[in-house]
Amino acid sequence: MDFELAPPIGVGPLRIGMTRRAANTALDSLRDVSAISESDRPGQHVFRPSGLMFSIHCMRDRLEAIELGSPSSRTDRVLFHGVDVFTLPAREVVRRMGEVTSIEEDPDDDASFIAPDLLLSFWRPFAADDNPEEEQGYHFSSVLLARPGYYDTPGQAAERLRQGS
Repeated sequence: MDFELAPPIGVGPLRIGMTRRAANTALDSLRDVSAISESDRPGQHVFRPSGLMFSIHCMRDRLEAIELGSPSSRTDRVLFHGVDVFTLPAREVVRRMGEVTSIEEDPDDDASFIAPDLLLSFWRPFAADDNPEEEQGYHFSSVLLARPGYYDTPGQAAERLRQGS
């Protein structure tokens, strides 16, 4: 199954800003009832038979972020504008994302990248850009889609509140 990242709206049935109760229901709908993972945690995360993980992060009874972890098989794909974020090499994902939006290396982690205008964040445990056999460093391991302001520093949050009032 294909899951299209649609920042800042959501992915699949999960929508940023929905209530925790609605998010829990949407998360449950992503399970394959014929192959429920022992690692599933209702209200937190589910694993599809492909190994694709969906994790939800709620605050103040609202869904603020959705994290997806790389599947171990290709029966599920996570796409953004046709870019398969887990199958393509990380540097290729970054290059192709750069054609759509600004994307920058995380200043605290050179293996991670953030597309701040879209509130997307891509992570891998370490960078191994030139070694396709180093699966965990050559490809991204997770992507996070978040609500506007999710990455704000306290100063940026205060400015966002000031502008919104």
